[in-house]
Amino acid sequence: MNILQKMSQGNTVNQQPKMNTQQTQQPIGQQPQQQTVNSAIPTGQFQTSDQRGPQQNHGGHEVFDGQEAITGLITVLDQYMMSRPYVKDPVLMDILDRQYNYLTDQYNRAVGAYSTGQKPSTQFHVYNMKDSHDVVYGIQPSQPKKPVQNLNEVTDMCISSNMLATVKATVSMLSMTSLEVTNPVLRRVMADSIPNFVEMAYEIFLYQNKNQYYQVPQLADQDMNTLLKAYAPSTGVNISAAATPVQAQQQRQMMH
Repeated sequence: MNILQKMSQGNTVNQQPKMNTQQTQQPIGQQPQQQTVNSAIPTGQFQTSDQRGPQQNHGGHEVFDGQEAITGLITVLDQYMMSRPYVKDPVLMDILDRQYNYLTDQYNRAVGAYSTGQKPSTQFHVYNMKDSHDVVYGIQPSQPKKPVQNLNEVTDMCISSNMLATVKATVSMLSMTSLEVTNPVLRRVMADSIPNFVEMAYEIFLYQNKNQYYQVPQLADQDMNTLLKAYAPSTGVNISAAATPVQAQQQRQMMH
């Protein structure tokens, strides 16, 4: 190899591309960014609940419905808190406070089940009203209702009506959501709370009824008896033994 060949080979080695060390270096004190792992199931692939784990065991629509249900619980709690300074009747104040404490516990249970997919740490308990279930029937004329014009016009009737409306709306949302929840813990938390929300709403109704805020008229005896006797028991046909339309047609053809 002559001197010209050696010089040409040396130039080729020096012309090799260098590594860009600036792209691999991290600024001092800064942690390298971690790549986000997408746990979504690709289209065309399927996994069962036990393969997903508690936190990932949620359907897409369930996440949105769960948010709406939990937001509904926040709305009830906020309405109770804002209404409390205007309550005048000690009986209504007692109902509001007891229901607020119970609602707070149910909210925390729902949040725990929604965010972790695991059994809540707090123990479930049943809501029990204090008053009896006696209803006052009858109606008498009263002043027409209209929206309040200032805070001085807020009455116990306004507050109890608002309480009843928010609880009824929330129990409806919980009922619809719990019917299609895929996470078994979240479904059980929501489903178990429904009878207790029904109890709370009924307690408010009874309070309003006894104070003539919610009057309960009755039909005339003849009309009521007619409507109450409008149904008869089923004969209890064994549906598994009933003929299908195709079988019924074949039976008719055989008779002819």
